[in-house]
Amino acid sequence: MQLSDIRPYLRRAQYHETDQMGIIHHANYIKWLEEARIDFLEQIGVSYGALEKLGLVSPIVAVSCEYKRMVRFGESVSIAIQVKKYTGVKLVLAYTLANTASNEVCTIAETTSCFMNREGGIISLKKDFPAIHELFSQFA
Repeated sequence: MQLSDIRPYLRRAQYHETDQMGIIHHANYIKWLEEARIDFLEQIGVSYGALEKLGLVSPIVAVSCEYKRMVRFGESVSIAIQVKKYTGVKLVLAYTLANTASNEVCTIAETTSCFMNREGGIISLKKDFPAIHELFSQFA
């Protein structure tokens, strides 16, 4: 599998996600990034549920968003993901959110997550879960 095989995550903006100005509230973009991240994991064959069954968790330790264009109720965005960096311990994902009708970029974002056991100990996928490490490595 290659990054070109990964479908962008599609998201339609909901009314309850808008603010008083009728645009999507900035905090909701973070939720959309998480939805796209979970979808990405499923597409590459390592669902978050499967990670949890192995005793792994992958919390977000950093997030950044740059808002370029407003998204309004009823509009749809595609969220494309690229693996920016993968070390075996940390995963940095870059996101591009584009309006599906106009193809205009609305937001660019980045998340950094790490891999931990349930007790909070840092895990090296390369050492402890080589098959999962190989899945991520092919996109880095």
